[in-house]
Amino acid sequence: MTQVQLAGTGMTTFGSHPDRTGRDMFADAGLAALEDAGVPAGDVDELFYGNFVGTLSEGQGHQGPLMAEALGTTVPSRRIESACASSGLAVHDAVRAIRNGESDVVVAGGMERMTNMGTAGATKGLASAADDLYEVRAGVTFPGAYALMARAYFDEYGGTHEDLAHIAVKNHDNALANDHAHLRQEITVADALDAPEIASPFTLYDACPISDGAAAIVLTTPEYAAEHDLEANVAITGAGHGGDTMALHDRQSLSKTPATRDAAVDAYDDAGIEPSDISVAEVHDCFTIAEVLALEGLGLYSHGEAIGAARRGETRRDGELPVNLSGGLKAKGHPVGATGAAQVAAIATLLDGTHPRADAVDDATVGVAQNAGGTVASATVHVLEVME
Repeated sequence: MTQVQLAGTGMTTFGSHPDRTGRDMFADAGLAALEDAGVPAGDVDELFYGNFVGTLSEGQGHQGPLMAEALGTTVPSRRIESACASSGLAVHDAVRAIRNGESDVVVAGGMERMTNMGTAGATKGLASAADDLYEVRAGVTFPGAYALMARAYFDEYGGTHEDLAHIAVKNHDNALANDHAHLRQEITVADALDAPEIASPFTLYDACPISDGAAAIVLTTPEYAAEHDLEANVAITGAGHGGDTMALHDRQSLSKTPATRDAAVDAYDDAGIEPSDISVAEVHDCFTIAEVLALEGLGLYSHGEAIGAARRGETRRDGELPVNLSGGLKAKGHPVGATGAAQVAAIATLLDGTHPRADAVDDATVGVAQNAGGTVASATVHVLEVME
């Protein structure tokens, strides 16, 4: 099976870009990734592009060929939609295309433009990732849904809002060095606890912002990389994709995420590693409780143990397992179609030493990226390793 080399990464700043179009932002990210890789657009064989609400936010369907054109090519392309896991799944499918021998060079990434919809419009658009018949029509939004998951977790395992506040503080601190981050501001535990309540137990700082942005990566075969003398020292060695029921009421537990667990098992088996081999992680923290659920779903913590990890310092920059050194969705931002690719790009640059927080993991050789859709009805997990 062909090894998948990661040759380049590109990203826009995440934030509010009211005067930019989706194609404009993806062009910036995709062309930056190609330039970083040293690969001309004419050598790209396929584009895998993640996007969730583009038909609502820009009235634009059929975005695959549009985004290929933005990169200066007309290669076969496809838009992949899996809610907030859209570009995580785009990366997953791109890995398969390289491994199966279908392509030598692929671009995988995604884009989302949401701030132009306003808070109410974006909230409504994002809610379509839940079950319309049984959840959306009953008034469920994602702050409410994740709040239910947090309360279920507290009921089963314990924990407090202060534990979640430590996660927010950590991720805001990590984002201070990230030029691409949406929220580059320091906060305290008191700030997080005293902020306006949005859905008990959450306050404003438990939630990620509504963001615009794009991210892309370039994947190649070892043969192409060697022939073109590319610096591609990081490889995606494991890929997994898991699923769960859409509606929360159909699940056996609201405090566990089987989609992440199943994706992680597949990715670890694929890479031939154990959770204990992982030195750094980027996980899907759309709400602070989501970081807890992700760490436990990934097998990095036992159930009930990750809730205190940030408070204990274990997942901070100087901890045993630094998590979300980019700032995570919480502070880096969450343009949903771009998030999965951005997470993979963050791990790649942390491992190759070019990330602004790479000094925290200068000896790391194995990292993991976990991307979730909706209330983790879908999830992707990718293992990245430094290659000798």
